Amino acid sequence: MPVVRIHRYRVAPDSLDALLAQRATVIDGIRRGHPGLTETRLVRQEDGSYLDTWRWESAEQMLAALAAAQGFPLVGATMALTEDDTAETGEIIDER
Repeated sequence: MPVVRIHRYRVAPDSLDALLAQRATVIDGIRRGHPGLTETRLVRQEDGSYLDTWRWESAEQMLAALAAAQGFPLVGATMALTEDDTAETGEIIDER
């Protein structure tokens, strides 16, 4: 069953371009090793914070990629550009 992982964070305006470039590289790298990542979406909210949603084919694929991401140096560098970072994971139970 598909799952989503939603990251909430803030980014200083002068760090946004770097975050977007590094995020794209991270996504490409993760997809090369973990094709279960089917969609990503970054949304700027009204309060200036961001929702970064990553959709996976299964929880197992997501967990394997999360474990592997610890060895991908750019992940830490990209997250260092954020503040007030939280993450939640949920199973998709209905789509229309």
